[in-house]
Amino acid sequence: MKISIITVSFNSAQTIQDTIESVLSQDYPSVEYIVVDGASKDGTVDILKSYGDKIKWISEPDKGIYDAMNKGLKLATGEVIGIIGSDDFYPNNHVLSHIMQAFAEFGTDSVYGDKQYVDFHDKNKIVRYWQTGEYHKENWLNGWMIPHLAFYLKKSVYDKNGYYLTDFKCSGDYELMLRMLYKYQISTHYLPELVITMRTGGTSNASFKHRIRANKEDRRAWNINNLKPRWYTLWWKPLSKIGQLFKNSRN
Repeated sequence: MKISIITVSFNSAQTIQDTIESVLSQDYPSVEYIVVDGASKDGTVDILKSYGDKIKWISEPDKGIYDAMNKGLKLATGEVIGIIGSDDFYPNNHVLSHIMQAFAEFGTDSVYGDKQYVDFHDKNKIVRYWQTGEYHKENWLNGWMIPHLAFYLKKSVYDKNGYYLTDFKCSGDYELMLRMLYKYQISTHYLPELVITMRTGGTSNASFKHRIRANKEDRRAWNINNLKPRWYTLWWKPLSKIGQLFKNSRN
């Protein structure tokens, strides 16, 4: 079974080579790697060219990150699809083998794991650890969600239930996972290990203004799917992540 990995990039020359090397070093034998670049001008395209036919890539203007992700989904030919950001990397070269082993063993539509954040300049300095935990549908009502880049989904499920909604600016990933897991109740399996590492500047990933917009988009995600959250669901969602700041590994 083949897995397709998608990276969306824009002016990512400072970090994307680490990402590419991380994907290409995976020990799973059947990996298709796709990079969708948004017409970068900083040398990103030169880096992509240097890998020849080891990666499939395009570089052209897009209508936002979710439009770019959809381009990658349309190019993908693997039975399973994962996404890794242009600032991200895998913590070891066994991640995709473990993901695919879980798909084979449990036969689910999706598999997810844990995520960690490291300092932008020091990859050995862990800033946050997101231990996702076992899946329970009702946890969505308490503000729970899966870290998007730790979520792997079968292409057949995308084809059946739809891709990312491009009119979302920051919560399109939340909407997609809510739609797949909560609305359509696709099957999933939690892989209790670290599957993705993301660089961060060591500060909050979102300004207060951004968080307000995200909250509005989160609420819209429930509304357009004809779902009803509890009164506190969407306010507890960001608050529930505070505990991650005090973790630097699994329990």
